[in-house]
Amino acid sequence: METIIFIIIALIAGVVIGFFIAKYLERSGSSSLTANAKKEAETILKNATKEGESIKKDKILQAKEKFIELKSEHEKVIFSRDKKIAEVEKRTRDKESQISEEVNKNKRINKVLEEKLKDYENRSEYLEKKKLELKKLHKSQVQQLEVISGLSAEDARAQLIESLKEQAKTDAMAVIQDTIEEAKLTAQQEAKKIVISTIQRIGTEEAVENCVSVFNIESDDVKGRIIGREGRNIRAIEAATGVEIIVDDTPEAIILSCFDSVRREVARLSLHKLVTDGRIHPARIEEVVKKTRKQIDQEIIETGKRTVIDLGIHGLHPELIKMVGRMKYRSSYGQNLLQHSREVAKLCGVMASEMGLNPKLAKRAGLLHDIGKVPETETETPHAILGMQWAEKHGEKPDVCNAIGAHHDEVEMTCLISPIVQVCDAISGARPGARRQVLDSYIQRLKDLEQIAFGFKGVKKAYAIQAGRELRVIVESEKVNDERAASLSFEISQKIQTDMTYPGQVKITVIRETRAVNIAK
Repeated sequence: METIIFIIIALIAGVVIGFFIAKYLERSGSSSLTANAKKEAETILKNATKEGESIKKDKILQAKEKFIELKSEHEKVIFSRDKKIAEVEKRTRDKESQISEEVNKNKRINKVLEEKLKDYENRSEYLEKKKLELKKLHKSQVQQLEVISGLSAEDARAQLIESLKEQAKTDAMAVIQDTIEEAKLTAQQEAKKIVISTIQRIGTEEAVENCVSVFNIESDDVKGRIIGREGRNIRAIEAATGVEIIVDDTPEAIILSCFDSVRREVARLSLHKLVTDGRIHPARIEEVVKKTRKQIDQEIIETGKRTVIDLGIHGLHPELIKMVGRMKYRSSYGQNLLQHSREVAKLCGVMASEMGLNPKLAKRAGLLHDIGKVPETETETPHAILGMQWAEKHGEKPDVCNAIGAHHDEVEMTCLISPIVQVCDAISGARPGARRQVLDSYIQRLKDLEQIAFGFKGVKKAYAIQAGRELRVIVESEKVNDERAASLSFEISQKIQTDMTYPGQVKITVIRETRAVNIAK
């Protein structure tokens, strides 16, 4: 027990002694650490002081260098500014010197102007004095002239003005006459150019199509079949077509006679179908004629439509299109009417373009100008008037209607398109080979024209020219005066109208001239 207690006490004593020893050792170690720390701190302070001094020196050097650099730049700016200021001052001095020179110059000019103004005033006063003296002299001279001539100044002035008027009127008439002659010459030249240019541009080589009035057959045996028993077949054909069929001794031919070319074409085609088919009897005839008429009507409409499309004409009434198609089966002096109208339409379009007019309107009038020649029923109305009435009925423009009605001078021309259509109609009809005419009847017509002219007193010579379109009559100047020449032209035209049948128009020109001939020996 005592041992245990001793051991415990010994342990406690050892623990206490160890605690004190540890404290001692801790104190001694901390003091050494503190000493070391102080030494290190001193060393760091010394190093920091050295580095601070070094950095301070560097910064001072950098600051000095920056200062020197800024100072240099500032000096450059100040130098350039001083330079600019010097330049501005120099320019200012130059301007001042210029201004002073200008001022001096203006002063000199003002001085000269003042002198000239003064001189002008002096001269004006002198002129005023001279004017007053001149008025006095003029007045005294007028008074002296009035005393000498016995006329007042107003009367003398009136006589002078009257004489000047007469002279001016004479000069003006001469100028007007020269201008008119020059205008006529120029107008004729320009018109010839336009017509020639138009003809050259529309040089056509189209074959002339003629309406066929003779039906050719292979043999004369067919004639009997066409006539039929007791003539029943030929009577049926005539009744169905409205065409007179003449069967005579002409070999291998039957003549179809009818004023309506469309009916004649229906009869021709119907006969061709009947002869080809071989069945010829009244019932078959009526059936074939009915079908052929429908076929022709459809072909007429198609032909009219193709024609207006080819010519670029739009908005034409269906009835007028049908009339255009009917012209295919109509001829005038051997010239196919549709081909003639197409040619006239093209000529009118070209001529209107040359003259600066509406070519579409002129082309329309040219195509429709002869539609009065294809009536479905016979009429006594002239074809130009009839065509104009149809055009008005179907809504054509007044210019087109007037051109249709006036192309043979049945009505007065009221627009510029009308003479174009008339001229182009004459060009197409007068083209060589366009129209066919028997030579004997042609020569006889020319002789008849000349004989009518010779039937009047005072006619010396007469010539039918331009294919009978103009009659030149030369009269004796001793027997026929100017007034009689004018009336003679009218009387001859009336005589031709009443005694002759002719296509188109005939122009009668009466020529009267007086010649004085002497011979120098």
